[in-house]
Amino acid sequence: MLRINDITYAIAGRPLFDGASAVIPEGHKVGLVGRNGTGKTTLFRLIRGELALESGSLSLPARARIGGVAQEAPASDVSLLDTVLAADTERAALLAETSDDPACIAEIQTRLADIDAWSAEARAATILKGLGFDTEAQARPCSDFSGGWRMRVALAAVLFSQPDLLLLDEPTNYLDLEGALWLEAYLAKYPHTVIIISHDRGLLNRAVGSILHLEDRKLTYYSGPYDQFARQRAERLALAAAMSKKQEARRAHLQSYVDRFRYKADKAKQAQSRLKALSRMQPITTPQEAGLKRFDFPNPEELSPPIVHLDGAATGYGDTTVLQRLNLRIDQDDRIALLGRNGMGKSTLSKLLSDRLPKLSGKITRSSKLRIGYFAQHQVDELHVDETPLDHLRRERPQEGPAKWRARLSGFGLMSEQAETVVGKLSGGQKARLSLLLATLDAPHMLILDEPTNHLDIESREALVEALTNYTGAVILVSHDMHLLELVADRLWLVSDGTVKPYEDDLESYRQLLLSDGKPPKPTKPDTPKPKKPSRDAILALRSEVRKSEARLEKLNQMRDKLADKLADPDLYEAANLGEMEVWQKKYAEVMGALERAETLWMQDMEKLENAERA
Repeated sequence: MLRINDITYAIAGRPLFDGASAVIPEGHKVGLVGRNGTGKTTLFRLIRGELALESGSLSLPARARIGGVAQEAPASDVSLLDTVLAADTERAALLAETSDDPACIAEIQTRLADIDAWSAEARAATILKGLGFDTEAQARPCSDFSGGWRMRVALAAVLFSQPDLLLLDEPTNYLDLEGALWLEAYLAKYPHTVIIISHDRGLLNRAVGSILHLEDRKLTYYSGPYDQFARQRAERLALAAAMSKKQEARRAHLQSYVDRFRYKADKAKQAQSRLKALSRMQPITTPQEAGLKRFDFPNPEELSPPIVHLDGAATGYGDTTVLQRLNLRIDQDDRIALLGRNGMGKSTLSKLLSDRLPKLSGKITRSSKLRIGYFAQHQVDELHVDETPLDHLRRERPQEGPAKWRARLSGFGLMSEQAETVVGKLSGGQKARLSLLLATLDAPHMLILDEPTNHLDIESREALVEALTNYTGAVILVSHDMHLLELVADRLWLVSDGTVKPYEDDLESYRQLLLSDGKPPKPTKPDTPKPKKPSRDAILALRSEVRKSEARLEKLNQMRDKLADKLADPDLYEAANLGEMEVWQKKYAEVMGALERAETLWMQDMEKLENAERA
């Protein structure tokens, strides 16, 4: 059990904790949440004893081992498997022990059996495989891998060592979807206490059983996963707002009486009494709300579909073909999620679509006016750390003035203070916002996002969902955030076996497929309990899908009407214009095909919503 008792701590005079208390029961899985900058990582450092409290106390059972991913695994010549095995220091020490004393040898063997040392290699290999390393990779030295991959090795090492208190700070930031889903399942079964800082709503709903919320320098413990916490907190906010409003009305009434009668002899005593009552009233304040969280994506003009068409295309690096037999079509209203295990080619396809990688064969047709926005984590890392966000916009838009630059920045939640702060001193989320702004400056018709939610807090992720819902261009999305994929994507493409094909099932089926290690899920038994009534969030998500389907239909109907008007022009059928006529007829046929597909999707969405509301 971890006891946090009335702790106080400040950094550079700014208080992060002021009389904060909480109790984490032994064996519980807890999500630590709160706005960026409130002190979540600092709390981890206090628990590990790296920082000294100003007052209060933190206590754990005697000899309890605390573990966490402090930094990436070293770039050594030691294999990945041996690096992970070495994390169990007791096992390593026992195996290294040399003695001729039979009693000592017996004691060592007994202890090795107690800690299940003989299955250690199999357990370490299983963890590494879950985090994306196959048998061949596990035998390679750490120096063969980049920093992001060595972070996975460091995570594997601490999971293997099984500390009594496991502290994880945003572990999914360097994992792909498959690794994140594996980690969810692993943590849910972890035998000891876990506290995890995460902004991944799916992880906080499936892997933890309670939420520790850091706000207003206090800690509040909520039972249940994140969605339950969000409902409880919303109710608490509503109650606090109502009480605050009621108190303000009472205060105004008392003040009015004092103002009217404090100088009248016959009423002075009552006025003084009310004045004292006013001074005793403690203001009821609602908890701090997150600062303005928003993204303001500029919308492009409409282009005739398709905006991108691949016909038998292939791509790769040098003479190495990574993807081939690509027969794909993208319309401007598409929301496509790329699925597939790590290394199968999701990033390769993103680079091909964004014209950052050439085709090796086949045909790719892009609309002549197509503008593409591209966001990937490496672009965040390539920002000029010694320049401010204003400097970045000054370079990209020299013809615009400071007022316009600041307006653009505020549209992405970067207010005056951040606008004039050098990038090197911005938070990871603020850097991501700047990169998203730069990726969408030209109002792209297609926006390709590769892991856009890394370093974004939960409020920012919800704002991103809203912005993408309102955005009128195509979206190609690679993400380990299942919540984001579920709310944004309406088409799924599976990248595997050197090609890309539509995935006809839904994301939950894909998650189950990954967790079953690629084996088809077991059929549902006849006596399976009746499914639970869909949650309010699920119904809201379905309503959002219906609205998107209706908006898509409206746009396509408008395009059809414009094309019909064009085809109704008699001048189009003159001999000199026959070539142009065929182009317009082809566009009309494409729009009608898209309209038919959109109507089918709309009917499916309506059926899902009606079934959910009836359940």
